[in-house]
Amino acid sequence: MDKIHVSILNADHLPPQPASVRTNSLGRITEDHKIESINPLRHYRSGAYRLTGRIIDAYSREKVQARVQVLGALGDQPAPTGAMWKIGTGQAFFYSDGEFSIIVPRGRVQVTVERGTEYTPWRRTIDFDEPGETVIDVELRRWCNPAAQGWHPGNLHLHYKEFEDDPDRRILYDSRVEDLRVTALSYVKRWDLKYASNKYAPGVLQDFTDARHYVECGEETRHYMGSDHVYGFGHVMLLNLRNVVEPAGRGLLVDDFAPEYPPISYACDDTHRQGGIVIWCHNGHGIECSVAAILGKVDALSLWDVYWEDLAYDAWYRLLDCGVKLPASTGSDWFLCSGNRVYTKTQPEFDPASWFQALRDGKTFITNGPMLDLSAGGASIGDTVQVERGETVSVIVNWTSHYPIHKVEVISNGKTVHSEDFPQGSVKGSLECEVTAQGDGWIAARLGSDSRDSFDHAVWAHTSPVYVDTGGFSTAERRESAALIVQEIEDSISWLLADGKFITDQQRDEVVDLFRKGQDRYRRLTE
Repeated sequence: MDKIHVSILNADHLPPQPASVRTNSLGRITEDHKIESINPLRHYRSGAYRLTGRIIDAYSREKVQARVQVLGALGDQPAPTGAMWKIGTGQAFFYSDGEFSIIVPRGRVQVTVERGTEYTPWRRTIDFDEPGETVIDVELRRWCNPAAQGWHPGNLHLHYKEFEDDPDRRILYDSRVEDLRVTALSYVKRWDLKYASNKYAPGVLQDFTDARHYVECGEETRHYMGSDHVYGFGHVMLLNLRNVVEPAGRGLLVDDFAPEYPPISYACDDTHRQGGIVIWCHNGHGIECSVAAILGKVDALSLWDVYWEDLAYDAWYRLLDCGVKLPASTGSDWFLCSGNRVYTKTQPEFDPASWFQALRDGKTFITNGPMLDLSAGGASIGDTVQVERGETVSVIVNWTSHYPIHKVEVISNGKTVHSEDFPQGSVKGSLECEVTAQGDGWIAARLGSDSRDSFDHAVWAHTSPVYVDTGGFSTAERRESAALIVQEIEDSISWLLADGKFITDQQRDEVVDLFRKGQDRYRRLTE
C-alpha cells in the first residue's frame, strides 16, 4: 500500500483561486507568475479532526488515482502537505494517488471525488462534531463504458509552462486521474522560455507508460506574424516522432527579425517521412492551414484545444465542404485545464498503434464528457456512404451523458439540417432523420448543453464526419467555401510579398509558390 500523506495545517494547504491564481508548494502563483504566501486559517485549533480516505474502482476493486475536493463549513479547502493541484478554471481539486489523510475543521465537511469523465462524481457530507478520525471508502462507478465498444480517450495537445516544478509527477497524475489511454506532451519553442515539458525527448515516454496509459512527447511547430502575434502560418502538433523536426519556431517566435521560413508544410512532410502524425491546432487558425490541408499534409484538426478561445468550427467546416477529409481531434494546450478528449474507435483492448491508426482513419469524436455516435446510410464515423445524387440518407445519432445535454444537431455540408431541443435536459437518447445528398459532402453530429462540468465549462461533443460520395457532383456549399478560401489565400500571398521577412528571394518564392499551388486546387473547386 502506498504511503498515506498526513498533514498539519500550514501555508501549503490552501488551493488556488479558480480563475486567475494557481498554487504550488510555495504558495499562490498569480497571473504574472509571482509567488504570494498564503496565510493559514486560524480555526483548526488542535487538529483533532482527521479525514482519511481510500479511492477504489467499484468494479475492479483496485485503488485508483482521482482528484479530490474537501470543503469545510467556511469554504476552506484543506489538502495533504505538498499536494499537487488541478490547474484551470472552475472548482479547485487536489490530486490523490488513491489515498489521502488530512486535518479538517470542525463542522460539516463536503467531500467530492472525480476521475476522468466516464465516472460518476462521488460526493458526501460528513459531520465532524466529535474529535477523532473518520475513514471513508470512496467507490467510483462508471456511468458509461465506451471501451466495451472500442472507444478509447486521449489528449493530444498538452504542455507545461516554466513555473511547473515537477512535470514528472504532473504527467503521471494527469494521465491517470483523467483516465486517458493516450496523453501527448509536446515540445514548444517560444524565445528562450524554459517550458517544463521541454525536458522530454520525442517518442514514447517509457517511465510514464504502461498497458493502459500511453504517454509520448511530440512537438508543436509554430509561427507568429505581426506585432500583435496573430497565428501567422499556424500551430501544428507533430506526434509519433522518432526525431526532432527543425525548426520548432519561426518568425517572431525566434526574434523580431527572423524570417517567415520554412513553411509549416515542410515540417508536415518531415513528420510523415518519420511515420508520424500531423494535427493542425486551434480550430484551423493560421494562413497556411487551408494550403497544407488541400495538399494532403494534415492528418487531423484540433478543435477547441484552448478554453480561452471561442469554440469555432468555421474553418473546419469549410475544409470539409471542399472535400478535405480531416478528422476531429482535441486537447487542452497549457496544462490539463479542461475535460477535453478525443475518442478513437478500435477494439475493446487498448492498443496504441491501432488507436493512432483510427485517428488517421477519421474514426473519432471529441468531447468533454458526453458520448456521441453517428451513422449515415449504414456507414459509421470516418467511413464513406455512396449514394445517387438527390437520394436521401438515413441518419441515426445516439448519445449518453452524465450531465444533461440540451441540444442535438445534425450537420451536413456546414449547415444544421436537423436539430432537437431538450429543455429539461437529456442524459440518453437517439434521433433519426433523413438528409438529401445534393452532391459530394459530409454529415456529422454535435451536442450542446446548459450544464457545466467542474472546470465550469459548458458540456459539448462533436463527431468526425461520415463522408457522402455521389460520384463527383459538386454542391453550392463546396463552391462557396472554395471561393472564400481562394480569396483568403490571395490575401495571405499579398502579406507575404509586402510584409513577410525572408533571407533570400528563393525563400519568398518557395513559400508563395506553395500557397499558389494550394490556391489552384481550391480555384478548381469553384467551377
